[in-house]
Amino acid sequence: MPLRVGRSEPRAGQVYLVGAGSGDVELLTLKAARLLMQADAVVYDRLVGDEVLALIPRGTERYYVGKASGHHSVPQAEIGALMVKLAGEGKSVVRLKGGDPAIFARMGEELDALSAANVPAAIVPGITAASAAAACMGIPLTDRGHAQQLRFVTAQLCREDGTPDWATLARRDETLVFYMGLSKVAAICHGLRSAGLPNEWPIMLVANASQPEQQSLVGCLADMPDKLVAHPLPSPCLIVVGSVVQRVATSPAAPGDLKLSLNPQ
Repeated sequence: MPLRVGRSEPRAGQVYLVGAGSGDVELLTLKAARLLMQADAVVYDRLVGDEVLALIPRGTERYYVGKASGHHSVPQAEIGALMVKLAGEGKSVVRLKGGDPAIFARMGEELDALSAANVPAAIVPGITAASAAAACMGIPLTDRGHAQQLRFVTAQLCREDGTPDWATLARRDETLVFYMGLSKVAAICHGLRSAGLPNEWPIMLVANASQPEQQSLVGCLADMPDKLVAHPLPSPCLIVVGSVVQRVATSPAAPGDLKLSLNPQ
C-alpha cells in the first residue's frame, strides 16, 4: 500500500514495458512493483521470478509468453498483437520482462508493434543480469585498474557469417559480458584466445544470478570449457570476461565458499 500513496494510477489503454530484474524480488524497482499491483493485465516471460509474480493481485489477467532457447511458446508477432488487443480493450498492460527490458529482450520489436497500432507505451528499467551477477560475485563490472569500458554481447551470433569479430573483442582494457552463451563457452574461449588474449585470462560464469539457486564457476580461458563439463551449470547463465574477475578471490562481498575454493589454505 505505501507504494500507491501519491502516485497516479496506470493509464488505461497503455502498455508498460517493465523490467523484472534478475529474479530477486528485493531487487525489483518500486515503480515496477506499483505497476504490477495496479495493472489490469500482465504479459510475462519465463525468467520472471515466482516472488515477483506473487506481487500480482488475484483477479489480474495473466498471460505467459515465455521463451526458452529453441522453444518459443508464443511467436513474437503474437506477443505484440496480444498487447495491442489488451490495450485496445482499455486495459493498463504490464509487459513484464526478466532483467532490463531494453537489453537483449526484443523490446524494439514490441515498441514497433505498439507504434504501428498507435498504442502509448512507457518503459520501466530493471536490474540487468550483468549488474546482478557482478554484485553477487562481489566485483565491479568496471574498475580503473582493469577496464576502461564495458561491452554487452549477445552470444547468439546473429551476424550473417555467424562469427563475432573476435579481434575487436580481445582487448585487455575492458570487461566483456556475454548473454545467452552457455552453449557457446568453448567457442568464446577459443575465439578470444585465437585473437590474442592469453590462456590465463580470467573468465566467470554465473547462473541464476541473485537467486537462491545461484551457481558460479571462475577460471581462465584455457580451463573454463573443461570446468564447465565437469561442473555443468543451468540456464540462464552469464559469462564475464576480463581482468576484473580476479577481484572475486579477494572481495569481501564475494560468496565465502567461492573465495575459499579460489584461495585454498
